[in-house]
Formats: sequence, C-alpha cells, structure tokens
Amino acid sequence: MKELRGKVALVTGASRGIGPYIARALAREGADVAVAARSAAELEAVAGKLREAGVRSIAVPADVSTAEGRAQLVERVTSELGPLAILVNNAGIERTAVYETQDPAEIASVIETNLVAPMLLSRAVLPAMLERREGHIVNVASLAGKVAVAFDAPYSASKAGLIQFTESIRSEYQGRGVSASVICPGFVADVGMYADAVTETGVTASRLAGTSKPAAVARAVVRSIKRDIPEIIVNPGPMRLATAFAELSPRGFERVYGLFQTRKHFAEVARQRGTGGGR
Repeated sequence: MKELRGKVALVTGASRGIGPYIARALAREGADVAVAARSAAELEAVAGKLREAGVRSIAVPADVSTAEGRAQLVERVTSELGPLAILVNNAGIERTAVYETQDPAEIASVIETNLVAPMLLSRAVLPAMLERREGHIVNVASLAGKVAVAFDAPYSASKAGLIQFTESIRSEYQGRGVSASVICPGFVADVGMYADAVTETGVTASRLAGTSKPAAVARAVVRSIKRDIPEIIVNPGPMRLATAFAELSPRGFERVYGLFQTRKHFAEVARQRGTGGGR
C-alpha cells in the first residue's frame, strides 16, 4: 500500500504510550485515523490534534478485549469514516512478576489483551478488506517475543504469538490484496511501559540493550505498510544480530545473554513492585 492518503486507519491503544505517535505518523501520510482506547478524555485529545493536522479523525472509547467492544469499534469506524484499510493492533499490557506467584487471572488478562484481542479484531475486519482486495494489518509486538525475558512470561508468550500470527495471515492472504506486518520494539524511552517502569522504580536498561524513541516505532509502522515489510525490529543496539544468534544457537545465546543485563533489569522491577524477582 504505497499511498496512504485518504485511507482509513484504526489504531488501538492510542490514548498514551506509542499509540499517539503511530496515529500522528499515519495522519502525516494523509490517512484518516480512528483512535481507540479505554480512556475517553485522553483519546479525544489525540483525535483533536489529528483533526488540527487536517485529516478526519474520531475517538472511539472501546475495550478491545471484549467481543462487544470490538464489534462496536469496527461498526463506528466504518460508519463514520468509511471502509477500513489499515488496522494497527497496538493495545497491550505488561505485568512484570515472578511467574509461580502471579495471579492466574492476571496471566489470562495479559494473553487476552495482547494476543487474543488482536487476533479477533483482525478477524472482524478481514472479510471487508478481502472483499475490496485492500488492507494492511500491523501488529505491534516486542523484542520480548523474539528473545523472551525473565519475570515477564505471559507478556513474552503473547508477543511471540503475535509474531507468529502475523506471519501466518501474511502467508495466507498473499496475492489477495491484504497483507500484514509485525513491529518488534525493544525498550522504548519517554512513554509507555518501559518509561512508566523507570519512573516507578528508577531501573533503566543497560547501554548494550539500548532504548529507542517512540517516533522511531511510529516510522517503522508507516514504513512496514508502504513497503509491505514482514517484520521490523526497532532497536539501536545489536539485538537484531542477537535474535538471529538465539535462533541458531539457543544454548550459545544463553551464555552471552547476560551481557545485556535484561534478566537483572526485570528481576529488579519485579522486586520493587513487590512481586518477587530478587534472585
């Protein structure tokens, strides 16, 4: 989809974190953007800024983890803006904790929000995209889906599933006008989950692990749509090479992974949050 001007896009998780950056990046390309999240006030502020930029935009408060929320979201976007051409599944949650002490309901919530909801929302919009032979789905996953992190098992599992889901539907709909991409950011500075954890605990990523700016993630989303790129890793450090090494030699990667100090990082976050991790 080389030209985004006039296309209708939907971005979930758009009230905070990297969501507003993604929405603005799409608007700069001329797309009309619907933004969705649970928080109505923050969401309307984002939509207002997009309208000021000269595109059509609506704010749709919705809980994408429920069937009713997904159905109402799709119905409103298509009725007010028109046929949906771009879906960005960005909504997600993280619960850093020692796995054996984690509440089962919390585990289920992470999987439901991060994996099941994007799969079902994609399922809801695919028939119309296929009928028009036009559509692109972007799933915002994580480097944790490529190289799983300790003390974040449900999150890592959900993001790994999102990567595989993207690859599957991309292959399934090849040649039918619909495609899919997955974006895998590492630690994102300034806004979102990592920034919140830094503010709360003071624990920062190692220099080797690195951090990226939210605008870099947003640019990756736009690039993946315009160039139909299967996967983009967003990280300034050597993680792209590291993920390849992890695939080729899991045991060998275990021996060098400590250099990134990722386990230490999440262990300390879990400890300060009172969910264990001090081992």
